[in-house]
Amino acid sequence: MNGLMLVAQREIRTRARTKSFLVSLAISAVLVAVLAFLPKALGGDDTYDVGVVGGTPAPVAQLVYSPLPDEAAARKAVIDGDIDAALVNGGKVIANGELDTRLGLILEAAHRDAQIKAAGVTLTPLQVESVGADAKYQSVRTGLATLLVMVLFFLLVYSAMFVAMGVVEEKGSRIVEILLTSVRPWQLLGGKIVGLGALGLVNLVVIIVVGLGASFATGFTADLPPGMAGIVVSALVWFVLGYAFFSAVAAALGSLVSRQEELNSVLTPLTAVMMLAYVTAYFAAVEPTGTLARVLSLVPPFSSMVMPVRTAAMEVPLGEILLAGALMVVAVAAVVLGAARVYERAVLRTGARVKLGEVVR
Repeated sequence: MNGLMLVAQREIRTRARTKSFLVSLAISAVLVAVLAFLPKALGGDDTYDVGVVGGTPAPVAQLVYSPLPDEAAARKAVIDGDIDAALVNGGKVIANGELDTRLGLILEAAHRDAQIKAAGVTLTPLQVESVGADAKYQSVRTGLATLLVMVLFFLLVYSAMFVAMGVVEEKGSRIVEILLTSVRPWQLLGGKIVGLGALGLVNLVVIIVVGLGASFATGFTADLPPGMAGIVVSALVWFVLGYAFFSAVAAALGSLVSRQEELNSVLTPLTAVMMLAYVTAYFAAVEPTGTLARVLSLVPPFSSMVMPVRTAAMEVPLGEILLAGALMVVAVAAVVLGAARVYERAVLRTGARVKLGEVVR
């Protein structure tokens, strides 16, 4: 175990200092911050400036009133763009061109309420009782799930590729022969997976922290659904499980070749599975209750992407989450053991590409 930790520390120290890791970390943080601020920047101001000629109407949350002396001043202010519209004597609206639809509905509602109040009619509001899930959070949950799909896919692919490239680099340069004089093959493989996995986890944590920080800064946290802590923990746990599965397979396949040029071809089956998991998880973000999403959220390795996405998009029964987690842990254990055997038998065989079937036999 000491050998494994030494290899892991070596991987962390080596990779964390590279420009590629630091640049990718900075780009991830900037992209998440931009995505968090983008709706606020594109959404514009939520309030309207309305000039008022005559008596000032009852206050409305979305309207800011500006008193004007007469209708001529109101027309000039509208044309100059100083105000969005003008209300003259409570019954006439002046707009520059076509009146904004949302502003028109607000003014119409305020005018109707004023007439009802003047008539002495008292309106009794409807009694609303919420049952089941709160529908107002559904669009936000769908957006979070969609974003989570992209983040998990990027990090899993990125991290697994780094593991495979590291294996091929050490094998091609024959450094692995020197390393294996000091540590066992399973320690070298395990240390590489743990070390690079720690860096991938750091990347994910940075994305989450920046995203939540930007949400606080923009006031978006008020719209976040309850149980965000559970969604964050779920994303971290499933990332670890998914990374362990895919990186072990990537390391085993990478040990079959000695040149970086051959890596893409040998990783094609793994890439195809990851792409299929990504597509399934994307549809699960939109239709988390669909049969395909429910089934594949229990089936490894698809569950590593689909289940956290379903958890973000809806309330998933605890029994399904525990079953999916148990199956994924079993799958990870089996894959890691198999990958260790393939790695041990193939990593010292340089030259031509080693056939997987030959190694297994």
